[in-house]
Amino acid sequence: MTDILEQLSEIFAAEGAREYLGEDVTMGQHMLQAAVGAHQAGAKASLVAAALLHDIGYFSDVRMTLDEKDRTHDEAGARFLERSFGPEVTEPVRLHVTAKRYLCAVEDNYFDKLSTASIRTLELQGGPMNAAEVALFESNAYAQDAVQIRRYDDEGKVEGRVLPEFESFLPLLSKLLSDT
Repeated sequence: MTDILEQLSEIFAAEGAREYLGEDVTMGQHMLQAAVGAHQAGAKASLVAAALLHDIGYFSDVRMTLDEKDRTHDEAGARFLERSFGPEVTEPVRLHVTAKRYLCAVEDNYFDKLSTASIRTLELQGGPMNAAEVALFESNAYAQDAVQIRRYDDEGKVEGRVLPEFESFLPLLSKLLSDT
């Protein structure tokens, strides 16, 4: 097993057991639920991996406050992952918060579906996009993948859901490792 896969396994075992922003699931359960949702939807392997790892940036710097992490966990996670994975994994991770802001701007009822914790973090992350931000987001080659990750993220907050172990995703992650 490579160093990054060992690191990720350790993160899920330790920090993944932490409370998830007031939701009814832990951080690890949330990310596993997002990955399971992507897998069940028939998403390509890179999107399953991005769904699994989308919130890994919360664990990149323990000195930050949770509010600071809400504003930067997407970028921190992508930077951490890009040492080992290509843009098909890292860019949807980098853009998943932006995708929430985008969906709040373009879908009439999207905001109403957000959990209380997601509404709070949306404010910290800049709120719904304006028209210029929407256009810029839509021009990004990974925008639609990020929107898919966002939807898996939103659905990954169900208490009591039976989940596979993180290790069951290691073969998929191993195949996606880049040569960087």
